[in-house]
Order: sequence, then C-alpha cells, then structure tokens
Amino acid sequence: MDGGPRVPEQRRPDSDSEESTALRFSVLGPVRAWRGPDTLATGSPQQRALLAALLLREGRTATAAELIDALWGEEPPSQALAAVRTYASRLRKALDAGVLVSESGGYAVRGLPEGALDVATAQELATEAEKAKSAGDLCHARDLLGRALALWDGEALAGVPGPYAEAQRVRLEEWRLQLLESRLDMDLEQGCHAEAVSELTALTAAHPLRERLRELLMLALYRSGRQAEALAVYADTRRLLADELGVDPRPGLRELQQRILQADPGLAEPSAPAAETAPAPVRPHQLPATVPDFTGRAAFVSELSEVLASAEGRVMAVSALAGIGGVGKTTLAVHVAHQARSAFPDGQLYVDLQGARSRSAEPETVLGAFLRALGTADSAIPDSLEERSALYRSVLDGRRVLVLLDNARDAAQVRPLLPGTEGCAALVTSRVRMVDLAGAHLIDLDVMSPEEALQLFTKIVGTERVAAERESALDVVAACGFLPLAIRIAASRLAARRTWTVSVLAAKLADERRRLDELQAGDLAVKATFELGYGQLEPAQARAFRLLGLADGPDISLAAAAAVLDLPAEETEDLLESLVDTSLVESAAPGRYRYHDLVRLYARACAERDEWPPSERDAAISRLLDFYLATAAGVYSIERPGDRLVNHLEATRHPGLTFTEGKTAVDWLYSEANCLLACVRQSAGSGMLRRAVDLLWVAKDLAESGANSYQYETIAVALRDLARETGDRRAEGRARTALTNALMVSDKFAQADEEARLATLLAQEAGDLAPCCWLPNDRGIIAFYQGRNADGEKYLQEAIDNYRADGNLPGEGSALCNLSRIRVRLGRTRSAIELARRGVAIYDQLGMTVRLANSRLALGIALSAAGQHSEALEELHEALRLFRTNRQRLWEGSANFRISEAHLADGHPALAAQHAEQALALRVIGGDWMRANVLTTLGLALNRLGQTDRARACWTEALSIHEEHGASEAEQVRALLVPAAAA
Repeated sequence: MDGGPRVPEQRRPDSDSEESTALRFSVLGPVRAWRGPDTLATGSPQQRALLAALLLREGRTATAAELIDALWGEEPPSQALAAVRTYASRLRKALDAGVLVSESGGYAVRGLPEGALDVATAQELATEAEKAKSAGDLCHARDLLGRALALWDGEALAGVPGPYAEAQRVRLEEWRLQLLESRLDMDLEQGCHAEAVSELTALTAAHPLRERLRELLMLALYRSGRQAEALAVYADTRRLLADELGVDPRPGLRELQQRILQADPGLAEPSAPAAETAPAPVRPHQLPATVPDFTGRAAFVSELSEVLASAEGRVMAVSALAGIGGVGKTTLAVHVAHQARSAFPDGQLYVDLQGARSRSAEPETVLGAFLRALGTADSAIPDSLEERSALYRSVLDGRRVLVLLDNARDAAQVRPLLPGTEGCAALVTSRVRMVDLAGAHLIDLDVMSPEEALQLFTKIVGTERVAAERESALDVVAACGFLPLAIRIAASRLAARRTWTVSVLAAKLADERRRLDELQAGDLAVKATFELGYGQLEPAQARAFRLLGLADGPDISLAAAAAVLDLPAEETEDLLESLVDTSLVESAAPGRYRYHDLVRLYARACAERDEWPPSERDAAISRLLDFYLATAAGVYSIERPGDRLVNHLEATRHPGLTFTEGKTAVDWLYSEANCLLACVRQSAGSGMLRRAVDLLWVAKDLAESGANSYQYETIAVALRDLARETGDRRAEGRARTALTNALMVSDKFAQADEEARLATLLAQEAGDLAPCCWLPNDRGIIAFYQGRNADGEKYLQEAIDNYRADGNLPGEGSALCNLSRIRVRLGRTRSAIELARRGVAIYDQLGMTVRLANSRLALGIALSAAGQHSEALEELHEALRLFRTNRQRLWEGSANFRISEAHLADGHPALAAQHAEQALALRVIGGDWMRANVLTTLGLALNRLGQTDRARACWTEALSIHEEHGASEAEQVRALLVPAAAA
C-alpha cells in the first residue's frame, strides 16, 4: 500500500521449537524485543534508537555516519562513533548470533524469522487487504486492515530520540491514518454507518484538519439519517480551514456537501458493489434441500427456468406460484431454484413467510434476517420497514441473487422483500393468486397428471412392488387426488411397512368414510392428504401430533414438547423423530421441531375431534405454561439470587429446566423468547390467566432487552384487558405491573405512572403484597425521569421499607440505587454515593450480574457528580461490560451515555463525543426523551471541539424531541442554541 514503510526481509521458522524461542521486535509503539515469551533489555533511549534505525532499513547496511546522523542529527557528541559501537556491541550480545552483523564499517539486521517485526507484519496485512479489496472481497479486506491496525500500541517509536525516529514517527502515523481511512471507507461500503460515526467523531476531533476523515464522517451521518449534522460537519470544516490555513475545503468535500443538499439517491448506497466475489459469510445459500425423487412438472420447470434466465439485463424477474396446499408449490420452487443457482453466483435467500398462520412473518423481521445473511452488521440495520427495504435493495445492487419467498400471505407482504435491482430474481409461492403483484409472471399450479403421480409413487415405494400391483397403485394415487404431498405421505407409509402390499393401502384409501369429505377442492383436499398420514400413526404418535400442534410458538423445543406430552424427553424425542419421518413435522434444528402452517391447523382440528377427554387439550397447554413459568423463574433466580419475586408466583405442577450457570440460563430466555411470549398470549384464558401474567412478569428482562420490548408491551396490554373483563383483580394488578415496566422502557412515563397507580390500588384491594414492593420502586424511577424529585424520594423510601419487610435484599438494593440518582439531582452527592455503594455491596454479596451493573451505573453517576471522574469511569466501564455480557443492549447504550457525561465533565470532549455516538447507535433506556439528552451531551462535546455547527444540529434535534414530549429540558437546550445563534 502506498505510504507504507520499508521493512527487512523475514524468513519462516524451520520448526515449532525455533518459533517458540524466535526473536520478535516491535516499533509500532515502544521499541521492544522478545525471545519467545521473554522480554529482552534494549538499553538506553539512544540504544533503542539505533535498534529501530536498523530494523527499519530492510536488512540494508547503515554506515556509522548514517547512524550518527540518525541518532543526533547535525550536532553529534564528540564520542558519537564510540557510542554507536558500544550500542551495537550491547545489542549483539542481547540478540541471537548473526542477527546484528558488522560490514563495510556499518551495521545491519539480517535473517529475522517471519512475523518477527510488527511493522513488517502490518505491511503484509495491508498488501493482502489491498488485493482483497481489488477483488471485491471487502469483508476480508476489512478484517485484514483491522488486524494490521491492531498492531499499533500507542505512538510508534515512543520515547525514541533523534531526527530519524521523529521522521519515522510522522511517516508511520500518516500510514496508520491511511489504513484507518481505507478501513472506514470499506465500513461504509458494507453498511456499518452507525459504528463508523462513533469512531469518525473521535478521529476528526484528534485530526481536525484531515479532510478525508471529515468527508467520511459526513457520509456516515447522512446514511444514518442525520442530514443536518452531516451538513454541519462541512460548515465546521470550512470555518476551521479558513481560520487555520486560509484555504477552502477541497473539491471532493464541496461536491459531497452539494450532493447531500440535493439528497442525491446515489449517496444512500455504496459507491461500488461489494459482493461480486464476496466471501461465504455474505454469499448466502439458504435454499432448502431439493427432494431427490422430484418427478414431473417438466412444463412448469421449463417455464420458470426461462423467466429466471431472463433476469440478466432486466430490472427484476419475479415468478409467483399459486395453488392449494399440498400441491407442491414449495417443492417445485426449490427444485427450480437449485437448477438456477449457477445463474445467481452471489447467493440465494429463502424464507417461509408463514402466510397461512394467523400471525404471518413481518416483512421487517424478514428483511433484518436477509440483511444479516448478506453481511450487514446488526448495528447498521435500521428500525423501520421502509429503511430496511431501501438498505436491502442497496446491498443487492450489483449482485445476482435469487430470493425464494415461500408461503406468502399476499402481495403486500411480498413487495418490501423484492430485490428491485437488475440481475436479481424472486420466486414466490402462495395459496392466493397474486394478480396485484406488478410485473410478476403468474403460474397456477394444479395437481399432478396420473402419469406423474404414479412416477412419484414408484420412486418412493420401489419399482418391483408397484409393477406387481400397477392397478392398485393407480387406485392409491387417484384416492390421493393426485396431490404430491398426499402421494408422498401414502408412499412413505407403504415403504416403511414391508408387510403391506399396495392393494392393502389401496383398500384403506377406498373407505369413503375416511376420505370422501376430505378429498375435495380447496383446503379440504389438503386436509385429506394430512388425514391419510395421521390415520396411519400409532396411538402415541397421533396423540403427540395432536397435542403438540396446539402450541402457538413458531417452533417447539424438545424439553417444551416433553412438558406438553407429559412424557420423558427420550420418549418424546422418539415420537417427534417418527413424526418427522412421516413428513407431518419438520426438524427446525437439532432438538427443535415445527409444523407446516397447514399441518398445524389440521393437527388442531384433530385435537378438537379426537382428543379425549376434551379437557386434555387445556391440560397440555397448562403443562407447557408450567414448563415456561418454572424455567423462567429459575432463570430469574440465577440472575437475581435472593430476589423474592419467585416466591410470590403462582404454583406450578410441571417442573421446568434447571441451570447451573448464568450464561446458559440467559441464552435459554432469549432463544425461547418468541415461544414463551406466544405461550403467555395463548394461556390467557381457561383458568390459566394468573400463571400467564406471572410468566410475563418474571420474564421482564425481555422488555428491557430492546429485542422483544414491543411484543412484550402488546401482550401485557392484552392480559390487562382480559383480567379486567373477567374481574380478576389480582391478575389485573400484576398485568399492570408488568406493563408499567414495559412502558418505562419506551419512555411512556405518564402512561406508566397511571398503570402503576392503578396496579397499586388493585394489589391493595386483592391483598397481593408482591406488587406493593415493585410498584413504588417503579414510580420512584418515573418520578425521577419526570423531575418530580420529592415524589420520587417518597416512593423509593416506601419501596425500601416494603422490600425490607418482604426480606427482598436485591429489591432493596435496586431502590437504594434509584434513590441515589435522585440525591444526585438534588445536589446531595455524598448521600448519593453512600446509597449507591450500599446497593453495590448488596449485589456483590449476592453474586448478581445485571443488577450489579445497574448499581455500578448509579455509583458511577454519583461519583461523576462529585467530581471523582477517574473512579466514576472505572465503575461505569464495569457496568458497560456487565450489560454487554448479559445482552442488555439498551442498558449498554445508557452506560455509554453516562461515560460520555463523565468524560465531558473531566475535560475530554473527544472521548465524550465517541461514547455519545455509541449510545445513539445502541439506543438507550428511556426512548426518545433520553435520546434527546444524549444529543445534548454530544452537542456539548462537539462544541468544545470547535465543531459548533454540528453541535447546533444536535441541539436542534434534541430541542425538537423535548418540545414534542413537553419535557422541561427543552428550556436548557433552547438556552444552548441562543449563544450558538448569536455567534
């Protein structure tokens, strides 16, 4: 790469033992040397300067005069030559024989093993990165540059005297910045805008006159939806260059400003496609396996293949297959997609849109999964459907990708998921004909012809058995209505039963009592297909099929399935695997199972018809609810040892899973989040309401994670309303308590306080002590956010008293830390620190993790308010680490915000700006109101860095948010804007 240093040639070690004792040197930081793990003495600063000069000469000889000039410049000491010889002699003794050689009156370093010098390794990595970038492999190039930059350990040649070292320091720093700019440019090409803003904010503060960094920052801000700030960066840059250098910004920066002003669509996407030769992680191959016995459909295969082949040169090729369930839409689409793979070298995406379910897949969720599969970082994926769809099309631009959208509900669900770019294609399957999907090539898929149906049956059963009973085989496929799925199920049953003949199967299907009403048009034909497989199940299999179909989740784990069936895990697994063999159930992943949408509906119909006594249906869901409640309570206990909430929950009869360590427990909670919340919603009736409410309450970490917050809040509202309708005061009070927590996360403080007030009245009326502990704590937090400090102190003292009366030490710690926050606001910092330390001590004693993070956050805030910034930052960084470990993304953002405040108060505005940007990227507890506070702090930091226009843009956005929410902070921000305007 241009600008890189020249480094000595290196050789590869001949053996592991040689490598373990090989010499290593560093110059990208302090000049140091190691032999294996042992640090070698490199002597005085001048001796290190001699070593550095020799290491950086690529093995070439440096004369004594050159070395004297390198160490002392134009005024060497009188004994300079003798000093050089002394330094060289000492180094020769410290290093391996033959490394430092004398020749022609000078010295050289020769024969270093590969990887011995950090700057040489960095050069090799940078060269490989340039090759990868030229080949379009941006992911690999970014990784290589990241590894090269990680070799720097502070300032290069730190503490080394002499003019040569000074010149090399300047050159190496310039090279480091070039590598950084190259990596950041690739970050933006890959869609990592939010991550880049934080780093670029810090870099532009450290290197204010470097225009390329400013240009990258403008682009990153614009792509993050922060146009006003992007333009403000240009204004700050123009003013700074005029004041410092008397020049205007370079043409590239001026052109970017104009493109931003004009909202140039080209800025919303990478300037160069990144995926023509993308690596495996960003070339998805998600197609399900094609069936080995695919039969017939030749005309449809040819027609679809022609449409896909026309994708090159067209904006987009779309084919939509419609037909009744079981007709083979998915099988045909997957088969054609596999045949066309070579025409789409940049990958194939697949999703089951679950259109036949009551709650089909949301396009936002699907787009998030697609973007991740295409290599987009989580932090770069926007929130709204429109932004995700736009980014999706941008990422696909220049690529040739095939998208298979299976089981679509309607055209509205499909439209945001279409690539929309030349060279890409989409295959869509649906039960409905998508006449309103503009530009789509529509295909209506009918049943198989008798010949095709018999061919499929023969491939599965075997030629010998079918040939012996051809007429009976024709009777079988006719009884199946020539539906591919029905034929496959019938043939599979026969293939698995060697004692049966084809005529036995034909006779079973000839019984009109079992099939006449099912083998009809529309969905009834699908039901007939499933009835065939279901009727051949053993009793235990049939019971499992019926009962497991009752669960609402997207899939079900083996442990949860065992609870539904009230059977040991081993027996449950055998049953489920046998159902997988019949194609009635799918194996979603090892230990997880799911139903096809229509199969699930059929299984429920079977449960309504066949399960006896009927109460067993409710009993199965009750056992599933018990399983989730008992397991979630166990997770809560591990995360919050000593917390008494689990002692106030409804009793369960069925046990849950047990965990021995926190990470496994937390992993379970988040991996089961969708299934758990679906169970809560499903269990709200039939006498299970109280347990459903308790499950929601004990799983409240899901509300605070950011990933499931909206879903949690929606379910809490539904439970509250149902409890109110049924007159269950206890359940209503607890549902409102859970809802209070969810509303607080999304900064709906007024609603949260009203829910908490009503929940308190209900709990008192019902004699329910548990909410009476948690509700005043929540109301204290709400009062704090609303600036009602006196109310907050009253509520929190009540919470402390109630927690103590209940023997709930962790709850007491929480209330103490929250009270500390109010004392900080009242200026009583000594009391605030004492309260927070008591909270930390409680959580340390109990061995808690997430709550320990909250207490350290409170302590850090109090210490910062007291001016003890070093101690404050230590506590805040530990809180940040704990939040990150426990997947509390919103709290992680909040910790970054408080770190930003501490750095600002401590006089480090660049660090403050960097952490504020990280808080904006992660989002914070408190929603828009807290986002406005983060923007205010970011503006203060930028203002101190001289970036006044960008600071003003931040304050303007913060003021708009505060005014919209009627927040008291609006006046403070308005005051900040007045002097900015005057200036």
